[in-house]
Amino acid sequence: MKKIGLVTITYNSAHVIEPFLQCVLAQTHTNFMLYVIDNISSDTTLELIKKYSDNRIVLIANTENVGVAKGNNQGIAQALEDGCEELLIINNDVEFENTLLEKLSNQLEVLNCSLVAPKMLYYPETNLIWWAGTKFNKWEGCMTHHIGIQQEDKGQFDVVEKMDYAPTCCVLMRKEVIDDIGWMDEKFFAYYDDTDFFYRIYKQGKHQLYYYPFVQFYHKVGGLSNMKKGDAKKFKFNDFYIKLFTRNHVYYLRKHRNILGWINIVYFFFRMNLRFLFSGKYRRNIKTFWLLNISYFQGWKIKIDTPNKSSL
Repeated sequence: MKKIGLVTITYNSAHVIEPFLQCVLAQTHTNFMLYVIDNISSDTTLELIKKYSDNRIVLIANTENVGVAKGNNQGIAQALEDGCEELLIINNDVEFENTLLEKLSNQLEVLNCSLVAPKMLYYPETNLIWWAGTKFNKWEGCMTHHIGIQQEDKGQFDVVEKMDYAPTCCVLMRKEVIDDIGWMDEKFFAYYDDTDFFYRIYKQGKHQLYYYPFVQFYHKVGGLSNMKKGDAKKFKFNDFYIKLFTRNHVYYLRKHRNILGWINIVYFFFRMNLRFLFSGKYRRNIKTFWLLNISYFQGWKIKIDTPNKSSL
């Protein structure tokens, strides 16, 4: 039974952390460590975690919000130091069956691959697909789109298949992936950090990712499941999302530059402003328009390092 290091990042996660911990501690694969990286939660997240006295839970409480990419790097580094052979990067706004670790770890051997991820369903709409695989779209500068998203799950994607990308809300990998690919790029902070990580894997070509649909896994999708019916239509992008998503979109395309990437950077400028005017997801005011466009040009200013570095 291989030692698995689970890495999860909390930030005001009190409303989801206990069901997550209960799912982890119920696993049939018992040889694991759970590394909880807290980015200065101001709610009762830390108190709830400390209620669980299991010595397999390691809490790393940051004194500042270091972001998703660096938080994952912190957990990965500690897991490797503690001798973990496999790494599971996982959100805590999820629930899953008690054989998740056992099944995914077994599939690494059965498929002779380096990474594996489960089919992910919305919660509480447990028959609605959130992710059933992803291929990079070269025509869009190697962007990603979830296969099956918001489709009713009728088993139409129940085929084990090689994929290019998996969201880091649940992906198991061998430690050798980190040895070969390096750390997650901390300049992303949040958004596109996982896209960048998987595109580096994809470009190198040494490590294979497989989609494995035969395990129950449910994602609460950023707490949107707490919305009342109909509220999703009123949802507006907040400033944090606008700033980082826009900036990182440009940085990602620049970092993995090719002719289509450059074309898509220019195309994105016009598309984002048209979406601001017509999509209904933005607050139509000068502040939002300014933030959107300033963030776009900030994406041009980020220095591109090779190889990827961590500030750990």
